[in-house]
Amino acid sequence: MQKQVSKSYNERNFKQVIEKCSGCERIVDEDGVQFCKTFMQPEAKWNLGICNFATHAKPEITVVTIRVNPLKAAKRASAKGKK
Repeated sequence: MQKQVSKSYNERNFKQVIEKCSGCERIVDEDGVQFCKTFMQPEAKWNLGICNFATHAKPEITVVTIRVNPLKAAKRASAKGKK
């Protein structure tokens, strides 16, 4: 049987977390250095916007309300019934 040796995050070429990662639950602290336990290069996850692994940041969703003219809506509804 082979002996299981636990490698540290530093030995597996994990990069340190960046400022945007602070507050995430996926951060592991090893020897005073913080690493992301799910992704090797956390900086690359933030290049396109928000990291999809981030537990502390949620994407903002904006809802746009459209005002509908009731007269035009009634005309459209009656025109559909005639076909």
